[in-house]
Amino acid sequence: MHYAHRRPGGVGARPGRLFSRFYDIISKTKGRRKLKVKDDSMLKETIGNDLELRLLELRHADELYNLIDQNREHLRRWMPWVDNTKESGDTKGFIKASLKRFADNLGFDAGIWFRDRIIGVIGYHKHDWENRTARLGYWLGREGQGMGAMTRAAHRMTQWAFEDYRMHKVEIACASKNHKSRAIPKRLGFVEEGSIRDAEWLYDHFVDHIVYGLLEDEYRAAEPFKKTTGE
Repeated sequence: MHYAHRRPGGVGARPGRLFSRFYDIISKTKGRRKLKVKDDSMLKETIGNDLELRLLELRHADELYNLIDQNREHLRRWMPWVDNTKESGDTKGFIKASLKRFADNLGFDAGIWFRDRIIGVIGYHKHDWENRTARLGYWLGREGQGMGAMTRAAHRMTQWAFEDYRMHKVEIACASKNHKSRAIPKRLGFVEEGSIRDAEWLYDHFVDHIVYGLLEDEYRAAEPFKKTTGE
């Protein structure tokens, strides 16, 4: 059985800043917003000096592939898909799937750009509308480290999850020994909820995951978000 996605206080709340700027609500099905692009502008959001989030489009496939290819050793330590990304056609397939997920109102993937060069990706895994939960995943090339880019990106994606998608919870799962990845939810006030043993097969071994979560009321009270939520 599927239940309507409803925010406390009703479904009729205005769309958030992100979607109202780029999209029109054309229908509501079981309380979920159906979005239509207003014009040919891609989603593009400034998140810091020379830093932008942009919705991944097919024309980005070559640039994304080159970033992965140049960072294979760096990414392979924690990303299980690196060896299967052998050509730009593979990144094109990833972007196609991501755009379908976006069209189906199940989340999206955004590239992180620094000075007009892509340095990483952040995205929502398939939204769990029944439980109003969004799950974030992300990765960054070596050259993008050390400037706070991923913290800023995760901050903005967390905002959108609560303010635009009206989620009740955002989760982030990180490999237990990936301390740089785990630092992101910690900085943003997420709560460490527990560990999942042998959660992921990584080429030749299993890795444990640490799960972090942030609830809607915690989001509104968390120091990193107080300014942006008006408190």
